[in-house]
Amino acid sequence: SHVTPPHSTIRPGFPVPVSTDSPEVRRAARFGVYRYNNSSNDLFLFKESQIKQAMVQIVRGLKYMLHVEIKRTVCEKRDHPSLDRCHFQREKNLQQMLRCYFEVWITPWTHKVHIPVAHCH
Repeated sequence: SHVTPPHSTIRPGFPVPVSTDSPEVRRAARFGVYRYNNSSNDLFLFKESQIKQAMVQIVRGLKYMLHVEIKRTVCEKRDHPSLDRCHFQREKNLQQMLRCYFEVWITPWTHKVHIPVAHCH
């Protein structure tokens, strides 16, 4: 895998690959999953199972472009548990995996997260 360059070397405006294991990328992916869960009419919550690819672009904050696989968990939406405690569905007929593309825009100094794009199929 590749190492995230120090931010001083990243020029604004150019998307650069970042490690899919970085805590920032994981957090951005989780925001995308929240957005998906809020807009889906599935009975169960989904959770990220694998971050396939991650890019970051500096544009008045950090814009993450993520290709993420998400899977259905055993947690029902109405219970609103923490996703960290939700295990993936084990029952064959309830298992489902979706491939998603999320754009997650984080402006740390305003503590705002905007998700303009969340496509899953």
